[in-house]
Amino acid sequence: MDNNNSIIPGFDNEKDDSLTIVLRKAEGVSRGIFVYLSGYIDTYNSSFFQKQITKVIEAGFINLIFNCSSLNYVSSTGIGSFTVFLKVVKPKGGDVVLLEIQPKVYEVFQLLGFSQFFNIKNTAEEALSFFSSGGNGNSSSVFPLVISCPVCNKKLRATKSGRFRCSGCRSILAISDTGEVTLG
Repeated sequence: MDNNNSIIPGFDNEKDDSLTIVLRKAEGVSRGIFVYLSGYIDTYNSSFFQKQITKVIEAGFINLIFNCSSLNYVSSTGIGSFTVFLKVVKPKGGDVVLLEIQPKVYEVFQLLGFSQFFNIKNTAEEALSFFSSGGNGNSSSVFPLVISCPVCNKKLRATKSGRFRCSGCRSILAISDTGEVTLG
């Protein structure tokens, strides 16, 4: 694996004890990069996070895949940072995918109403497929879709794939690109 400075010179000159960022080029995705996040993002380190990802965007990477599997906490300020990145890369033809979000972090996105703005995927393969299909996920989509919660049978409307919380029983549901519903 490349080290960060070989991808973006000087990237590792600044560090933060609460957030580790590791970069890896996304092979097969034009101007794409995986950003592995470990730790947490809050009011105190969000400026460090924004500064580092701005370096990534300024280096020409506009298709950002954030692997959040080791991200333990994101405050509303941290979610605001992701929103800023989305607003910066969209006009340049890029996009943001959030990958492998832990349930407690996803819950913050949902509670603040941001889960619908982000492309949230469960695997790296899904993220790469998203970009290879043109980045809009609209190719012969089954969405919008009405599903039944497997726990409480409440009818729910899904406009895209991802992870959602049932408004009836509060269970977390995963909806695949094909419309398959599972818990989790």
